[in-house]
Amino acid sequence: MGYMHKVFLSGKGIYGCSNCETHLSKRENVTSRQYTGQFGRAVLLGNVVNVICGEEVKRSMTTGLHIVQDISCMGCKKYVGWAYVKAFKPDQRFKEGQFILERELIHDVTRDWDY
Repeated sequence: MGYMHKVFLSGKGIYGCSNCETHLSKRENVTSRQYTGQFGRAVLLGNVVNVICGEEVKRSMTTGLHIVQDISCMGCKKYVGWAYVKAFKPDQRFKEGQFILERELIHDVTRDWDY
């Protein structure tokens, strides 16, 4: 696979891994803050960086069956959320290609906003 270079995001409102502060996404990528993950509240984002995707698995969630991939921080390899690969219900297909970051596992790297 080769060496993966970290992407450093600039500006304000940057989500980072709470363990190693590797940049993961920006506030402007947030689609919704109304999600719940395994560790409590979570955010749905359209784009993330510096993550490693796991195997695709079928997972039953409150909104139905989805194919997802767990995502881990590229810096420290800690779990930070999941990626939606496929939604089986037509009204849930907007999630395909989007990402969930668990708020318990991320923090504001720039310390300038509430998430």
